Amino acid sequence: MSKVTQAGAAAGNSPPGIAGRFRGFLPVVVDVETGGFNPATDALLEIAAILLRFDEDGQLHPAESVRYHVEPFPGARLDPASLEVTGIDPFHPFRLAVEENEALRKVFEMVRKEIKAQKCNRAVLVGHNSFFDLQFVHAAAERNKIKRNPFHPFSSFDTATLAGVAYGQTVLGRAVAAAGMEWDESQAHSAAYDAEVTAKLFCEIVNRFRPIYEA
Repeated sequence: MSKVTQAGAAAGNSPPGIAGRFRGFLPVVVDVETGGFNPATDALLEIAAILLRFDEDGQLHPAESVRYHVEPFPGARLDPASLEVTGIDPFHPFRLAVEENEALRKVFEMVRKEIKAQKCNRAVLVGHNSFFDLQFVHAAAERNKIKRNPFHPFSSFDTATLAGVAYGQTVLGRAVAAAGMEWDESQAHSAAYDAEVTAKLFCEIVNRFRPIYEA
């Protein structure tokens, strides 16, 4: 028996909290919808963030969430092809969009509070093709001169990669179906919906792959 396994047995195999399971990092699911693919020039149009927590049985579940429709920043590029895919009308009067600065600050505030509550050191973004979402979050934070960005500058958990390993599928809808969950194509490309299903997918994978302390 390895030293790690021995330590787990001595502790009664009790599962650790978020900080213990993810080496001091707080995984936060984030999805963004945008006006294109360039984070420096293209508008951030929607952002959703979901916290994750373990229950008493050591099962990871989605917890609190926030989502915002975001006003394009001044001079932002809006690619018609991207808007056709997402179905977003950035200037629709009923979007109830907020300024980019406000949306980011509220998301970051929620994340920083959870970092403190879970005794973590920093947040790590969880996303499907997470590099895309992480780039837009960091570019928007820099654009708005927000210094207290809680997300790690380059590390992330990518559910496209994780689902490829766990289920042999990398497309979000197919990965969700392979995991035995429902997928509603009509709601896809909404930050709130995509974040919700990504959170469920990530939790399902984490819960399937039990760490060594439970071996």
